[in-house]
Amino acid sequence: MSDQSSIQPQPGIMEIALYVSGAAKVEGRDQVVKLSANENPYGPSDKAREAVTRAAHQMHRYPNTDHAGLRAAIGEVHGLDPDRIICGVGSDEVLQFAAQCFAGPGDEVIMTEHGFSMYPILTRAAGATPITVAEDARRVNVDATLDAVTEKTRLVFLTNPGNPTGTMLPEADLRRLAEALPANILLIHDGAYTEFAGDDFRLDFELADAFTNVLSTRTFSKIYGLGGLRIGWGYAPRPLIDVMNRVRQPFNLSVIQLAAAEAAMRDQSHVARCRADNAKWRAWLQQALTDIGVGCDESHANFVLARFADEATANACDEALKQDGLIVRRVAGYGLPNCLRITVGDEPSCRRVAHVIGRFMAERGAA
Repeated sequence: MSDQSSIQPQPGIMEIALYVSGAAKVEGRDQVVKLSANENPYGPSDKAREAVTRAAHQMHRYPNTDHAGLRAAIGEVHGLDPDRIICGVGSDEVLQFAAQCFAGPGDEVIMTEHGFSMYPILTRAAGATPITVAEDARRVNVDATLDAVTEKTRLVFLTNPGNPTGTMLPEADLRRLAEALPANILLIHDGAYTEFAGDDFRLDFELADAFTNVLSTRTFSKIYGLGGLRIGWGYAPRPLIDVMNRVRQPFNLSVIQLAAAEAAMRDQSHVARCRADNAKWRAWLQQALTDIGVGCDESHANFVLARFADEATANACDEALKQDGLIVRRVAGYGLPNCLRITVGDEPSCRRVAHVIGRFMAERGAA
């Protein structure tokens, strides 16, 4: 039998670069602080943990297929129509639904140069062509995005706040983008980090109410501390939700996931505490990096993007952090080879990161 398979993948599949997650280990060290995946250092709320314990007794039962309890909780907290909410295995799956349903061979999907690395993967998996638009000093350029629109454009992916930049598009610009896009192009506002930007941001929901072609997505992986369970959701006009539900597998979320997410959503006091603590130490870390000569844009997420003189310096600093048991994220794959993305951890983690980078910069300057 020949070793050469005659089964061929669909066009575009082999052009997909495999997603690489943030590192979690350092060779030779047992104790490390992981600041590479933008996880909530405080984890989920106690109410979510309790819900998981209770739900464990129902693991032999199939979950409900309509996610009614979770959608109702999201609707109550955010003042949204539950019938216009779709839930997925992380917000990634909701993004996948959108690409699968609304883009295909011969179509184009727009994304910005430092956008989430899953966008080109989802685009190529649907058979469409990714179109990358330049940003302006690590910020989304609305005019460049609109200039990239052609008759083939079907989707526009927008990470806001950006990952890995942490920058945020001003509300006036976001509204202008939504208003200027043709009605046959779906604008996807990926708000995985939106809760860290403030408790009053809801323009993504308002746009989904005002326009027929806007999908807002959010996740339980970040501020809710449920990254290990993979739960996300999207909000859009009902006709779009109806289409996407046709490709969603009926049992895509387990009883454990549904119970944890509903309890987490209803515990907004935990969210508020996490938001406040993140804002405090994010500002502190940004200032600490600036004071030691490391460039750092104002972040609206739960991480900061540290900019160094060149790629060699960024990589050397990453190695210095590893030697101290601190794991951050190199982001050359995002087109930022001279940068390191650093999750905002708790106070000891932030102080330790600033100390190690300060020592590295001092030694680098003295060399």
